[in-house]
Amino acid sequence: MPRSRAVRSAAALVSVLAALVSPAAAQAASSPAAAPPRRAPAETVVLPVRDALAALPVQAEDRTGYTRDKYRHWIDADRDGCSTRQEVLLEEAVTAPEQGARCRLTGGVWHSPYDDTRFEVARALDIDHLVPLAESWDSGASAWSPAERQAYANDLGDPRALIAVSAASNRSKADQDPATWQPPAAGYRCTYATDWIAVKTRWRLTVDTAERSALAAVLDGCPDTPVEVTLAR
Repeated sequence: MPRSRAVRSAAALVSVLAALVSPAAAQAASSPAAAPPRRAPAETVVLPVRDALAALPVQAEDRTGYTRDKYRHWIDADRDGCSTRQEVLLEEAVTAPEQGARCRLTGGVWHSPYDDTRFEVARALDIDHLVPLAESWDSGASAWSPAERQAYANDLGDPRALIAVSAASNRSKADQDPATWQPPAAGYRCTYATDWIAVKTRWRLTVDTAERSALAAVLDGCPDTPVEVTLAR
């Protein structure tokens, strides 16, 4: 049976914190007499979704310098033999697949919410970054460290960040934001807009004016659902 995403995210967080720790802190931690460093607990934000959208900073996008290889992804953060892609497939399966050597998955059933389609073969699915890597770069990640971009690209700490969807819908979406692409399944659009805002809040990313207007237009037809987000940075 797949383990909970909470367990996996804890291991991923340890990996990321290890990568981010300063050399001085690392040396102090290795000393027998040194006390372990204290870290503030992650901050949790709870807002109605319309307020969460209003709280996002508005800034023009800039894709200068972006390349996909600046985001190392599909790592095996907890070294259990399953990559981030496989962890998401295990977590989101409607019917659990069998897990073989090297986390090879056979059988199983998945539902792609973008286009309301059922799949019974894992390789027919893509794992989509709900807020695409290029969009995160445009919205502030260009200033992040490589370790922070790796953490974003493999974010198992929030189930809204990565999603198993049909390859066709993922490639149709590509790097677009809600101003130019919406899920073909109209019944999913409220969830999509809400989750987009949650991910941007979690990673302290900005929105541009067209994106913000498109999200607000979608939310006009949606409940003002509370959004709970644990900040990642």
